[in-house]
Parts: sequence; C-alpha cells; structure tokens
Amino acid sequence: MLTILGFAMIATFLVLIMLKKMSPIAALVLIPALFCVFVGKGAKLGDYVIDGVTGLAPTAAMLMFAIVYFGVMIDVGLFDPVVRGILKFCKADPLRIVVGTAVLAAIVSLDGDGSTTFMITVSAMYPLYKRLKMSLVVMTGVAAMANGVMNTLPWGGPTARAATALKLDASDIFVPMIPALAMGLLFVFALAYVLGRRERKRLGMLTLDEVLVEEKETETVLVGARAGAGNPGTGTGGGGAALPAEEPEDDAAFRVLDPERATLRPRLYWFNALLTVALLTAMIMEWLPIPVLFLLGAALALTVNFPHMPDQKARIAAHAENVLNVSGMVFAAAVFTGVLNGTGMVDHMAKWVVGNIPDGMGPHMALVTGVLSIPFTYFMSNDGFYFGILPVLAEAGHAHGVSSLEIARASLVGQPLHMSSPLVPAVYVLVGMAKVEFGDHTRFVVKWAALTSLVVLGAGLLFGIV
Repeated sequence: MLTILGFAMIATFLVLIMLKKMSPIAALVLIPALFCVFVGKGAKLGDYVIDGVTGLAPTAAMLMFAIVYFGVMIDVGLFDPVVRGILKFCKADPLRIVVGTAVLAAIVSLDGDGSTTFMITVSAMYPLYKRLKMSLVVMTGVAAMANGVMNTLPWGGPTARAATALKLDASDIFVPMIPALAMGLLFVFALAYVLGRRERKRLGMLTLDEVLVEEKETETVLVGARAGAGNPGTGTGGGGAALPAEEPEDDAAFRVLDPERATLRPRLYWFNALLTVALLTAMIMEWLPIPVLFLLGAALALTVNFPHMPDQKARIAAHAENVLNVSGMVFAAAVFTGVLNGTGMVDHMAKWVVGNIPDGMGPHMALVTGVLSIPFTYFMSNDGFYFGILPVLAEAGHAHGVSSLEIARASLVGQPLHMSSPLVPAVYVLVGMAKVEFGDHTRFVVKWAALTSLVVLGAGLLFGIV
C-alpha cells in the first residue's frame, strides 16, 4: 500500500504543477500532507515536517546568503566583463546565445555548486533572452542539463556519495567515466545548437546595437526585474533593478548593462574578484561548511562595498524577493521529503523496484542501475538514492559478478535529469531568477534531460566503462 501511495503522491504532484492547477509551494506542502493522512500517520505529520526542515535548513541558509552575495557582486559590476564578452560572441544571434548558455553553465559548474551556476548563468543571459523575446525555458533547460552533467565532478556531490556508500575511491569512479560524461556534455552542446537554430528560425537575428539599448533610470543592474507593487524603487527579480512605476512591464523586464548605474564599484573590482575566488576555493576545499562561507562572504561583501547602513539595507531589500521565493520553496520541499521518508514510502518504493528486477538481468546490474538512476534520482534526493538504494543494487550485482565500481559509475547516469527534480533546491533558483513557471520548465526539460542521461549510459556501455 505504501508503495502505491508513494507513486501516487509523486504523480499527483507532477500532474498538478505541470497543468498549473497548483503552485509548486502549495503542491509541495498540501499534497504530502494529504497523503500522510491517507497513510494513517497524520498525527506524525508535524514530526515528519520538522525532520525534513531540519535536514534542509543548512541548504536554505546557503541559498539565502548565496543569493545576497552574488546579487551584490552583480550590482557592483563583477560580472560585467563576462557579459560583455558573451555579448560579443553571441552578436544577438539566438543560436549563439543558446550555445553560449550551455558553455557558460558548464564552465561555471566547475565550482561544484548548482545554485551558484544558475545564479551566474541566468544573470548573464537573462537580458539577452528577454530583449530578443527568446524562450526562457530553453535557457533554463539547457543550463540545467549542462550543470547536471558537470554535477558528477568528485566535489559536486553524487560521486562522493557513491564512493562513500560503497566504500570506494571517488577518483576510481569518476576518472573512467570522463569519456562517457564528455559525450553527454557534447550532446548538450549539440542540443543547444539545435534549439538555437529553432529559435533563430522563429525570431530571426538582430544587430548587437539593437540589443544594447541605452536606458536612463535611477538604478539599473545586470539582470532586470519588475518593480514591486507600491514600491517602484525596489524591484528585485534576478538582480534587483529599480524600475519606474509607470514603465510597461514588457519594456521594464529586461536590462543589459548600464555602465553608469549607482551600485557600480569599479575601484573595488579586484577586491570583489579575489573575494569570490577565495570563496569558491574555500567551498571546493571544504575549509568551512558552505552556508557559513556564504554567510561570511555576504556580510563582508556588503560591508566593504556598501559601508553605509542605508545602502546595505537597500541591497538586502533589492534581493529579498529572490531570497524569500527560493528559501520558501526549499522549506516547502522539506515537507514533501519529510513525509516521503518519514512514512516509509521511499523505502517501500525502492524495495518494490529492486524486488521486481528479473533474475536474468543479474549479470547486467550495471545497466539496470544506470536505467534506474534516471527516475530514482529525479523522484528522490541524492542522499536517498546513493545511501538507500545503491548499496542494495551493488549487493545484487555482487551476486552475479558485477563489481561495485561498475555499479557506482552507472549510478551517475541520472544526474542530467536529477538537476531539474522538484526536490533539488537549486532548480528553484534557476526558475525563480529566470521568471519561468516550474511546470513549464519540467514539461520542456524532462524529455531532453532523460535523453542526455541515456546518451551518457550508452557511451558508458560503448566504451566498456559500465
């Protein structure tokens, strides 16, 4: 019964958000609460939710202060040279813009953090997509898939989890997988090219001068946003632009670069650059927990760049909408994961799937693991899959002579789809900053991300890696 209810809960959630019958926050809270009652454990709902919130609280804190930090870096002009370089490459060509999105997301993903990747990628590319009226779900989909492939880096999370769960060396898992992952990344670039050609055919091409429109206003930052009702000076969106109240939203929704915006700090450029490099280095080297690093980084960035208290308050207020949207979504997701884990639905679903693997598939457990990793890492957290299900799959493989290394490598296959899972906090940063409905993003990306995962799996089989 728990198995059926678990699958039913997930299906109900996905259908409702994809049909836009409920908002993601409402669906993440109300649907698991309802199913918790169906299971007969409504009295323990509070405990499940608290457990879920406790587990995700560090992630929510990290996202809150990361948004403030990178928002400030955008405000002060740290990424302006990067965006100018992208603009020169893209030349207002939709094809180049989509390919540039994939390349930029892949490069920034080297830091190992999906939220950081999405904040920088959307900040750089959002103005071009809006100005050219390109499809924003193309941007979010391409960025998510590129980051999903790169998420398999040893410091990205899944590889380390697989190594820990199966007591293996992370480099022994990752290094042999590089050719297969490279094929997956090349497929993402090729897909970006195809989607870019589709956008070019639909929209045509503009000149760069038509995109770089000079607009005078009180304060403009890298990524524009609509102004908050009743407070036209503090619109937030992707980068905290302040917009005149009477300006139409279609005209106000995009900004490229204003070299005269009041928040620029050119004299502090190298300080901000070194601070960001030091922060990312500390994150990769794990000198301190990531939430602590971003908390310290945000406080230092605000203090140095905006020493006056009113300016600091203005910057925090400018990014408050993003912070509230993302952190609210994370805590709502905590309800979903808390109920899914607390009621035992996840365990029953996993045992049912593993128990229904035909005996004849035993010698091919690496292939089975790769296939199962695609839906499993989408419908549950990486922790749940790698620490709960992967050891069971590895034991089944051992019985048929399949090594743990092959199982571990195959388990990485599902990551391109995993990064768009409703249980991944970073995806809410992506869709929130891009002003994209989560359901629209899901409808667009699932088929392409699943295909990317199958390409990685096929390459792994072809090269004899899994």
